Parts: sequence; structure tokens; C-alpha cells
Amino acid sequence: MRSVRIGVDTGGTFTDVVAVDEQTGEIVTTKTPSTPANPADGFVAGIEKLGELDVGSVVHGTTVATNQLLEDRIADLGFITTEGFEFILEIARQSVPDGYGNSYFWVKPPRIVPVHLVKTVGGRLDHLGAEVRPFAEDQAVEVARWFRARGITAIGVCFLHSYANPEHERRMRDVLAREHPEAVVSISSDVLREYREYERSVTTLVDAAVKPAMRRYLANLSGRLGIPFSVMKSNGGVLSAREVVDQPITTVLSGPAAGALGAALIASTAGHPSVITLDGGGTSTDVAVVIDGEPSITTEGSVGRYPCKIPMIDIVTVGAGGGSIAWISPEGTLKVGPKSAGADPGPLCYGRGGTEVTVTDAHVFLGRIPPHLLGGEIPLDAGAARTGIEALADKLGLGAERTATGILEISAFNQSNAIRQLTVKRGLDVRDFPLVTFGGSGPLLACRLIDILGLPAVVVPPDPGNVSAFGLLTVDVKNDYVRTHVTRDLSLATAARIYGELEGEAAEALDREGFDDPVYARSADLRYYGQAYEVRVPAPAGPLDEDWRERVLQHFHDAHEKLYGYAYRADPRHQVEWVNLRVSGIGPITRPAIRRRPHQKVEAAAVRRQVHFDEPCDTPIHQRAALDPGAVVEGPAVIEEYGSTIPIHPGFTATVDEYGNVEVRRG
Repeated sequence: MRSVRIGVDTGGTFTDVVAVDEQTGEIVTTKTPSTPANPADGFVAGIEKLGELDVGSVVHGTTVATNQLLEDRIADLGFITTEGFEFILEIARQSVPDGYGNSYFWVKPPRIVPVHLVKTVGGRLDHLGAEVRPFAEDQAVEVARWFRARGITAIGVCFLHSYANPEHERRMRDVLAREHPEAVVSISSDVLREYREYERSVTTLVDAAVKPAMRRYLANLSGRLGIPFSVMKSNGGVLSAREVVDQPITTVLSGPAAGALGAALIASTAGHPSVITLDGGGTSTDVAVVIDGEPSITTEGSVGRYPCKIPMIDIVTVGAGGGSIAWISPEGTLKVGPKSAGADPGPLCYGRGGTEVTVTDAHVFLGRIPPHLLGGEIPLDAGAARTGIEALADKLGLGAERTATGILEISAFNQSNAIRQLTVKRGLDVRDFPLVTFGGSGPLLACRLIDILGLPAVVVPPDPGNVSAFGLLTVDVKNDYVRTHVTRDLSLATAARIYGELEGEAAEALDREGFDDPVYARSADLRYYGQAYEVRVPAPAGPLDEDWRERVLQHFHDAHEKLYGYAYRADPRHQVEWVNLRVSGIGPITRPAIRRRPHQKVEAAAVRRQVHFDEPCDTPIHQRAALDPGAVVEGPAVIEEYGSTIPIHPGFTATVDEYGNVEVRRG
């Protein structure tokens, strides 16, 4: 029996599974419909589809935490903070979201914890961690009993300046464990040991909010799977499930992070080290930028309306997937998304009780996808899609073909706007980057994105619907640690001590994961004195001396100039301020090899069907498995495979490279 490593990515519509043979490197893929009511059902069903295997390890990308936040399913959450700071969530950051001219038209959304569930405890530390007033133990006991009496079992704790000294928070946790043992507690010095009280508070509360659901889900999955498994984290690493239950916030971008990493490896192997990645699923589209083989990392991310300052791959998500619903606004205009039909009931063409037209229905109506999905496992009802499109067209006063085309056009512009957020708004020229598109619906709009954005090419990997699951098998074990240390005159001895402590914490965690030879990646957050926000730059390994300091400062000047167009390299009036010191502890794994594709000898019957592009075309249908490396397909055409479809519009050309990727270009 073959010994395999398995990656399982649970999406909103499908659960994707990839198995890699540890001896031969052979890759096997499959998909199964997701089960939103209990994602573990789809997970187990996907593994069972692979047949009898000797499973060596499993890595999982999950959306349990993500969906809870996106759907705002947060209740019975309490908050404990320093006396006098009970309104920190109400004050928040006085910034108005994009799309509002001024604050007069904007109403603040409800806080993650309403003010009547916020309690305070006496005691005070200064910004260096020295105790100003002692921790009020009696008051802490009263607060713990107050929450217990009201049945509040998820509690976040964030005290002022606990990033400098966690003692008071740890004492509060001990009190809660003694007085309210049923409570699930998160303390900010464990979740995010970094300054800025509001962001640290919300990040801690998000961790506490998702912890009960994640613990239930992972316990259920562990019992059914019967073997230890790992979970993908937002920072581009993995961690064992037994460790993740104590830090579930690290999984809020679990699936999208895996997709970006898998696409980065595939693109780099094919000679494209810097690309844009686009993961088009059934519910949403996730976009990331990869530069020199590494996806961009941010600590300014958010999920839904909640800021999460943990390190995560810089991903923009829009509600533009195959299941995105087309609807008419009160003004009478056509809109698409962000609401999705998901996997249940799904689009009209699924025949499972869906009642609203989706992007997938538009593709079916125009003939751009076959009358079935997953090689015939999921038949599609083209008649239901046609009936829905025609009814929507009547309401709009348009023809059915024009309505379907309009749905796809709006979806393409929604995706292109997400790409612009990560390129144009970051000072990058989108025309310099090929686009790697994957996911079940990702390749469907490839040609339109080339036209809208002026992209040089779109690369579609083999088995595009399974790239996220493949990405799960390419990532190392990784933990991130941070310590705030604000100074314009960095003491190298102090920096060495802090980095040593952070590396010690990383070593302990990696030792529990079974790594005895870890790798440490240092970085630092710096800014010019007087600025409000900082820039994260790499910090070299080795001894901390003056040469080390100068190299970090040079990295900062370079990064600042690239981001903002200017730097003060030799101007003594603008001092550099150090803010945070960071360490990533990495346990390296062996990545699956991406092999050159042998010439396929798959015979495929010549098939044609009517496909509507600018006008109806009698279009050749190609099976991807029958296309040899070097094959060229001229549009109009459609390339089909088990998990996805690539429509090639008139005026475009698709070429198969030596690794089996399809490269789509204009002309």
C-alpha cells in the first residue's frame, strides 16, 4: 500500500484533495462537494474518494474561523480590560471606510463586544512594563463571577501595556480558570504581544470568539480521522491541530494562503518568479501578489470588519465566485455578489433548489462550461439556467445573451478591482505581472482580465481546482513572535536579548512539533520619527553589531522609497525609529517536486458545441489531458478538464508549456 501525504482544502462549494506519493512523487487529485452544515463530512468524504491508502500525514486548509467572522456569527463574548479604558472598542479608530464622503453618512457598525459586556479590573503598568498600580485581585474575582453568572463562556483579556509585561494578564487568566472554569479565555500577550491597544484588543477578541467553534470542529475531525493532522495558517505556515486549538486566529486566511503558496511554487518552477495569483472559488475570489517567489506578508490585514494584526499573506478577497448571485438594485441596475448560493442550494443549474441566477448559470447559458462538472459526477441543468437568465433579462429589459454576458463582465471587473488594490494601490504596475489563475471558476474569465488590465499572460496550472490543496503540501511549519520595543537609539545588547527570547519561544514550539534543527527568520518594523505606521523589513541572521544595524536601516530606506516614492537616507533631521522586533520560527519540510510533463497519449474525440463569445460560435472543445506540451490552441475554443474549464476567446492563443501549464495570451 502506498504511503501518501494528503492536502485537504475546504472551500465554500467544493472540498479539494491532493495526495502525493512519498516514494514516487506521483500526485493524485479529487474533489467533492463541501458540506457547510458540518465541514468535516466533506473532508472525510474527499479522503475516502482516494481509496485505500497508507496516510502518512494530512494538512488541512479550513474556513471555519473565516466564515464565522465573515458571517458575523459572534455572540456571548466578553471583554476584560484596564480600569478606565472600558470604551476602547467604542472609540476604536476614527477612520471612515472607503465609499463614504464623510462621517456624517457613515454609521459605526456594532462593536465586537457590546459595552454592557465589557468589564474592567484595577492595576496599571507603564509602557516599559513597570508596575504603577498593583493588580486588583479582588476586583478580578468579582468580574470572573459576573461573567460566570451570565453564562459568558468566551472572554478576551487585554490590559494596557501588557505587551511589555504580561504578568497582570496571566494573573487574570488564573483567576478566570479558578472562578469560571468553563470559560474559553484569550489574553493579548499570548495572541499579539505588540502595542496599539485597539488593534490588540480586537485581535484578542477575534481569537476568543472563534476558539470554541474551532475546538469543536478540530476535535470532531480528529476523532473521525484517527491520525494527527496539521492546519494551514494565515502566515504561510502550518501547525499541528493540537497546537492550533490554542491560537485559532492564526487560521483566519487558511485556505487562501495555501492557494497563493501553491501557485507561487508552480509559477516559479515554470519561470515566472513574480506573479499575481487569483483563486476563483464558488463563493469568493482571493488575490495575492508574489515577488521573487514569495507572497507579500502584512500585519495590517482584516477579516470582514475586524482588524487582525497577526502576520498573514497579503490577500484581497471579493465576493466574485461561481456561486455569486446576480441581482437588481433598487435603482434598477444589475449587480453581482457578494451574496453567494454556495454549495447548498447552489446555482440554478445544480438542480438543488436554488432560486437565484449565479455566475455559473451565466457560463452554462453561454455554453462556456460543459453540461456537467467533475467529469460527469455533477450533471448541470442547462434548462434551469436558461429559464433563470431569461426571467432576469425580462426584468432588465435586455436580451438573455446580453444579460448573461453582463453578469460575467461585472464579475470580471470585480476581480480586476481586487487585483488593482494589491498592485496599483501598492505602487506596482499590473502590466509587469503574469496572472496565475486557479480554483474551479478562476480560469473562466482569464481572457477578459487580460483585456481589462493589460496583463502580459494568464497561466493556468494543471488541475487548477486543486492548487490550494496542493499548496498545503508545499509549506513549512511556521510560528511568528513579536515584541514591541520603541526607540530611536537601539541598544544592540537589548535587541540581542529580545531576539534571543523570541527565538527561544520559537524553539520550544518547534521542538513540540518534532523539529530539532529549526530556521529563524528575523525582521523588524521601522518608521521615520513622527510617522504613525511602520514598514516591516528583513533583519539578517548572525551577531548584532553596527554592520547589522546599518544593513537593517538600508533595507528600511529601500522599502520606504519603493512604497512611498521617497526616503531620508542621509538627512539627520529625520531619525529612524525602531518599533517591533520579530522572529519567525520555521520547521522545513520536503516539498513535492513539480515534474516536466511527459507527452500525453490520451485520445479525445473531436467535439464541437455552440459557445457564445461576442456572438455564437461553432467552437471546438479540447480535453486538456490530450494536449501535449507545445500544443497551441487558437480561439475561439474551450479547454476542459476534470475540475475546471478555460474558454479561449476569439483573438487569444493558449499554449501548453513543458510543465503542463496553459499560458493564455492575446494575439
